[in-house]
Amino acid sequence: MREPVTVPVRAEHDYDVLIGSDLLDRLPALVGEGVARVFLMHAPALREQAAAVAGRLRAAGYQVHPHELPDAEQAKTIETAAGCWAALGQAAFTRTDVVIGLGGGATTDLAGFVAAAWLRGVRVIQLPTTVLAMVDAAVGGKTGVNTAEGKNLVGAFHSPSAVVCDLDWLVTLPPADLRAGMAEVVKCGFIADPRILELVESDPAAAMAPQGPVLAELIRRAVQVKADVVSADLKESSLREILNYGHTFAHAIEHHEQYRWRHGEAVAVGMVFVAELAHAAGLIDAALLRRHRDVLAALELPTRYRPGVWDELREAMGRDKKTRGATLRFVVLEGLARPTRLAGPDPALLAAAYTAVTGE
Repeated sequence: MREPVTVPVRAEHDYDVLIGSDLLDRLPALVGEGVARVFLMHAPALREQAAAVAGRLRAAGYQVHPHELPDAEQAKTIETAAGCWAALGQAAFTRTDVVIGLGGGATTDLAGFVAAAWLRGVRVIQLPTTVLAMVDAAVGGKTGVNTAEGKNLVGAFHSPSAVVCDLDWLVTLPPADLRAGMAEVVKCGFIADPRILELVESDPAAAMAPQGPVLAELIRRAVQVKADVVSADLKESSLREILNYGHTFAHAIEHHEQYRWRHGEAVAVGMVFVAELAHAAGLIDAALLRRHRDVLAALELPTRYRPGVWDELREAMGRDKKTRGATLRFVVLEGLARPTRLAGPDPALLAAAYTAVTGE
């Protein structure tokens, strides 16, 4: 068995992100000794994978309690979390037991939040099955649920005890979901590691090949970017905000679309929006702005959004976690891999960026 790549993360407790193939047999060692019960949370589409995980853990002597969730963002509600806590109580889960999140970003977000609150914190192991979850949601310990007022407004910082990125899961991932996850990879290229952009630009098809070496390297590089940032700023007091590049506008889109858009699709448009904003503010040149559109288009990700809803999006952005009082704050670039913050931009610049994103 080929050894996986290990990316360490420093947090309230240190943990590793394992990246490789055929990693299921490593799971019992990660669960460890002194654990009686495992609560395995998964989406409906992953019943077969969940059965394989449960079988391996039961063979190692653990009691496994599978718990199927609603699909995608529908799972990220306080009602779904309450259902999980009820199941944990009925199964008599203790502080020495373990929660596992098997699935995409919504599942890992919810699993972390459920684990953070149960008995004021039990261990969680994340098994991300999508590119987006591998490079973003499962790493870093940000957990949460959505409310009617916005995305991820309720949550907690609760780091996993391990993250297992088994690239074999990606073989059955729908192409649209794989593509959407690449937006978070591209984000890491713009804010910290330009080599990511070069790999995508040189061969977009190879970047999208589930079992190919290029995608494996892209995932490793994106995980390393996030690990470096999280290790320096666990609770988003300053540096970690750069990981939200493109997310302020993206979350507004998701909220306005009632989460019918994939997160990565919204992030792609969100990155174009902040690139337009930075260009209008004189922070980046036209070439870097154009590179945003070109890289995302090469991966067949959206770069435009519909006109006529600016007021609704502006209101939604006012509830963003980076907002301070009535002051909107955006992560922008002042050059490639040089992220900064733009606080309280002129409303005319914001409107101009929106107009540019609509193509009008």
